[in-house]
Amino acid sequence: MKHVEFYQIVSQQMAEQMKEQSQIEKAAEYCAESIMKGRVIHVYGCGHSQMFAMEVFYRAGGLVPVNAIILPHLSLSPKAKLSTIQERLEGFAPIALDQENTSPDDTMIIVSISGRNGSVVDMALAAKAKGMKVIALSSKDFSQSVTSRHYSKKKLMDVADVTIDIKCVAGDACLSMAGVRDKFTGTSTILGMLVMDCITSRTIEICAENGYVPPIYVSSNLDKGDAINAEYIKQYRDLISCL
Repeated sequence: MKHVEFYQIVSQQMAEQMKEQSQIEKAAEYCAESIMKGRVIHVYGCGHSQMFAMEVFYRAGGLVPVNAIILPHLSLSPKAKLSTIQERLEGFAPIALDQENTSPDDTMIIVSISGRNGSVVDMALAAKAKGMKVIALSSKDFSQSVTSRHYSKKKLMDVADVTIDIKCVAGDACLSMAGVRDKFTGTSTILGMLVMDCITSRTIEICAENGYVPPIYVSSNLDKGDAINAEYIKQYRDLISCL
């Protein structure tokens, strides 16, 4: 049964993923430092990788100081093919970043499983030029199996200050069977979401260990949620463009 095989594979990959403790720790340290300085964590991805920004932005139990850079030009809507074209274009991401409220005290998280396309490399270079620390979520297996599409010939992992290796296989899809030409069912989303939530969990812990209680969204479906969140939104509106 392929769904059982998938579960077994992704369980093994998740176990491998949790061996990235030193990288997750360093990422969390950067994020906590930004938050304790009153700044934010920017999260950027293209196409399906926009989900990782959505996962940690404006959600119950999530950190308030997260700025999800979710650009419609890179979305699967209204036309999925356009996001593929746009993520390969150079020159757009730095302009997009200039529209955000940024500081050298910010941290940038960029998610790209292949790490090869112009947009993510551009964003990493632009963030570093502004003085930010850059965290990459990228599959080394995948990235090392392909060439860079950026003029510099660099990939995301070549630019980032810390890379968390997403433990999927090259091409992401992990299942195969007779009669089906191509491999199917990717694992990178499950692995990447695990990493994103590990980073935020440890970030909150580091802040608390240093005597700083970071702002955390409360479910708006709890009676107290709206009032609490309204204060956070008022406080961070100028720092987070999509609030």
